[in-house]
Amino acid sequence: MRVWGKVLGVFFGFLFGNVFGALLGLWLGHRFDKAVGGNFVFSAANSQAAQQEFLFSTFAVLGHIAKSKGVVTQQEIQVANFLMDQMRLQGEARRQAQEAFRQGKDSDFPLEEQVSRFVAAVNGRRDLLQMFMEIQLQGVFADGVIDDSEHALLERVALALGFSEQELQAMISRWEAELKFHRHGGGQRHSTQSSAKQLEEAYQILGVSVEDSDQQLKRAYRKLMTQHHPDKLVAKGLPPEMMELAKQRTQDIQQAYELVKLQRKAA
Repeated sequence: MRVWGKVLGVFFGFLFGNVFGALLGLWLGHRFDKAVGGNFVFSAANSQAAQQEFLFSTFAVLGHIAKSKGVVTQQEIQVANFLMDQMRLQGEARRQAQEAFRQGKDSDFPLEEQVSRFVAAVNGRRDLLQMFMEIQLQGVFADGVIDDSEHALLERVALALGFSEQELQAMISRWEAELKFHRHGGGQRHSTQSSAKQLEEAYQILGVSVEDSDQQLKRAYRKLMTQHHPDKLVAKGLPPEMMELAKQRTQDIQQAYELVKLQRKAA
């Protein structure tokens, strides 16, 4: 039973309005306690529903984009299975993800309607919407390129999520840089040439330029780490199965930041 609203209501009500103020404070405090109690129940149930919608929408949209070229390639199927492996989806959970991917491949799949349901389920939380978009980009980059049909669908998804064309392009650039960053060994330096490439990619991952100050660099780094913090994302509705994906993103951001800092100290 929640009583703090009533206690504080009576206390402050009495200070400002004696007995009548205390009675009014008691009533307002009771309404507050009741509202807070209800919200906790709603949040718990809503969080589970949001996680289920997140998983279904993720694989359904992946399937729809994969089919945009007419045929789903083996690489795209492997990426979907890789994501399921990373999430440790087994049994019924994996079957549901596979079914979502299959439904998404239907030519009459209601893309905008499904994305809108997802946005409503997570209450439009922008960091969750961004994580969703980044997972879609991971699927699209399965073959290393984005063709016109895939790009057109990504634009529709981004618009339904509330992202502008410029924001989509920025996410594409960051994700492309991240893939190259991995190919070149992440934060590991193998040669002068590869180091120069890694450094360029590290700046793109962080969304800053060489001309930006150390303070701007740190601000961008902290913002990205906050947006992709696994525990915070799960608390907001990210399925626990997707924590590994969020962890990988934070590791890449961390490595990119460390590489840029090291280069600036040496300069």
